[in-house]
Amino acid sequence: MSKDTKPTYNFLLVFEFLILCVALPTFIVVNHLGKYMFFFLWSAAAYCAYHLFIKGDERFASDIWKWRSVNKTSMKMIIPRWIIACIAMVAFLYFYDPSRLFTMAYEKPFAVLVIFTAYPLLSALPQELIFCSFVFHRYRRYFRTPSARIIVSALVFAYAHMLYFNWVAPTLSFIAGLIFAHTYSKTRSLALVTVEHALYGNALFVIGLGWYFWSGNPNLN
Repeated sequence: MSKDTKPTYNFLLVFEFLILCVALPTFIVVNHLGKYMFFFLWSAAAYCAYHLFIKGDERFASDIWKWRSVNKTSMKMIIPRWIIACIAMVAFLYFYDPSRLFTMAYEKPFAVLVIFTAYPLLSALPQELIFCSFVFHRYRRYFRTPSARIIVSALVFAYAHMLYFNWVAPTLSFIAGLIFAHTYSKTRSLALVTVEHALYGNALFVIGLGWYFWSGNPNLN
């Protein structure tokens, strides 16, 4: 690549990052388009998948899942902190909004089963494709250290959850984003981080915090 074209390419990547990770979530929030979140989520995921699988590095794309990382060793790392996180979420909701504690599990058990089945594929997977695989790989030249990538991934992940119009969703998303990005940084496994995200997401709805990620936004009702 010549010296004349390299700055343009750099500019386009910065512009892309700002559009995808800042402008798009802002557009959704400002225009109250949260009810169409899955359309935006999957459209963004399709864009990221195109660049990762079709236009990207073939060696990276061919091994993006890294299913071999979903093993006993990695689960021994993930499960204990997931249990601790679940206890923390229960404690938080117990003191902050006890009326919602385990409400869905009691009142809508069938909905919980549907979420357990659908959430990993419809929500966790596209989010991790965007906020971990794409962000880590596509913008690695700007965020050169693992710590920088983890923080940036968590920040844009949290910002995307501003569409729920409450402080709980983006705050918990930032914490979860740090956890997911750390896992991805260690393993580079889209499969493992999707499994981990699904564990947290499903637990969130069972515990009752799912209200802040859906019904807590009047624009989604």
